[in-house]
Amino acid sequence: MNTYATKPSDIQRKWYVVDATGLVLGRLSAEIAKILRGKHKPNFVTNLDCGDYVVVINADKVKLTGKKLTDKKYFRHTGWIGGIKETTPAKILAGKFPERVIIKAVERMISRNPMGRQQMTKLKVYAGENHPHTAQNPEVLDIASRNPKNKRSA
Repeated sequence: MNTYATKPSDIQRKWYVVDATGLVLGRLSAEIAKILRGKHKPNFVTNLDCGDYVVVINADKVKLTGKKLTDKKYFRHTGWIGGIKETTPAKILAGKFPERVIIKAVERMISRNPMGRQQMTKLKVYAGENHPHTAQNPEVLDIASRNPKNKRSA
């Protein structure tokens, strides 16, 4: 008996498109992170980037449960003394780049190392309905139907 070892040449990459309209942010991000890492594949190994490409559309219509829309805070630092800045998901979703909420949520679920940064390059997020990746023939991935808790109606 020989143990099978996945090689980089064995990895087949697919493209998926996800419509984020009405989906809960954390549940959506967890599914996207799993696909980006490749954990949904039977030949997953931790030392190779086995993941697929994910295109997220309608990122501005994502939902947050409870009072997270106003109470959750994102912090960043300018590098200067006393330069800490904070913002809320409500401000980001209403601003110029609403797709950053999904990018940050997925980024924090991926490991923080060179391979994690490589996996994050396979995530494409767009605020509107249109995306420039139709030539790749992405499969529609229906995350809302996997669990009734994934979709938020109100």
